[in-house]
Amino acid sequence: MKEVSVPFLMNYNKRSITKAGNCLLNKMENFINSQLELSAFFDLTPDLVCIAGVDGYFKKINAAFVKKLGFTEKELFEKPISAFIFFEDQDRTRAIRSNLLLGQTLQNFQNRYVTKSGQIIWLEWTSIYFSDNKFVLAIAKDITERKELEKIVEVKYNKFKSLATHFKKSIEKDRKFLAYTLHEELAQLASVVKMDLDMITLSNPTLPESVKERIEHATTLSHLLINTIKRISFSISPAMLSEFGLTTTLEWLCKEFELLNGIPCIFKGEYNEAILTHEKNTDFFRICQESLTNIMYHANASNVSISIIEDEISVTLSITDDGKGFNINEIKNTSGINSMLELASSINGHLTIQSKPGVGTSVQVRLEK
Repeated sequence: MKEVSVPFLMNYNKRSITKAGNCLLNKMENFINSQLELSAFFDLTPDLVCIAGVDGYFKKINAAFVKKLGFTEKELFEKPISAFIFFEDQDRTRAIRSNLLLGQTLQNFQNRYVTKSGQIIWLEWTSIYFSDNKFVLAIAKDITERKELEKIVEVKYNKFKSLATHFKKSIEKDRKFLAYTLHEELAQLASVVKMDLDMITLSNPTLPESVKERIEHATTLSHLLINTIKRISFSISPAMLSEFGLTTTLEWLCKEFELLNGIPCIFKGEYNEAILTHEKNTDFFRICQESLTNIMYHANASNVSISIIEDEISVTLSITDDGKGFNINEIKNTSGINSMLELASSINGHLTIQSKPGVGTSVQVRLEK
């Protein structure tokens, strides 16, 4: 075994100590530089920056924070942070803070603070929790002006939505009156004409054969007229929608479509009809009408299905056919598609249309509960 001289060991220890010392000095230098950079960031940024402890108190705040809230540094340090938060947002903020301390990074969280003058301001936060040092670094932007603009837009939106709902109700009222007039007056008049024609034939058995043929032809036409008036009346305003509900009405609509076009049409409903308002029922029915009209004239389909499926968060109406389909990018602004989009939008539904040439078409309206 080779002997090692004492001077060599001493030199080795000196080099080790020197290396360790340099490493420690580098770490200290990096820490000091980072603190200087953080201090510069605190002083120069126009955003609100703070460091908060796990005890819920401010530990460090920048000048922008003091200026925005109007309190002195001493006043801000003396009270818990929750004391400056608007009371309606305190529970929500407390829950978010708990998640933050569990390691979840907080981004774009909005809450309200109360300034010293009593003004309520909106702040949007991005926060990070440093578990090693037990503090939270948080940066906020004042978004009060943006929130006020959003409120103005919301008020205008609700106003226009209210007007749109009023016009829709007015249109449906007019539709109902027209349907009633067609069904109760024109259809009844046509029925009287048919009865008179039948009576002529029964009371005059000796009429010439040519006259009987004309009367029989007129009787057949009057029967077709009655059915046409009833069908138009139903299309304008289905009375059974109010009397029997959406499921029964759509089942009838499918049978009527199948009878008129010779195309099998089935309906499947797996939903609680009570969760849909009359307005939503009406618009679902109108969308089905529009889709079936498009299928009848354009799809060349062999099978059609309508379904309403409910899950935990939404109700989805689907109308599917196995027709020739189309390129959705080439057909976007047709009156039929625009009508369905407007109807879906009026009940805060999201309409999607999926189609490709040769694979049929699927129309879906998703309505959140």
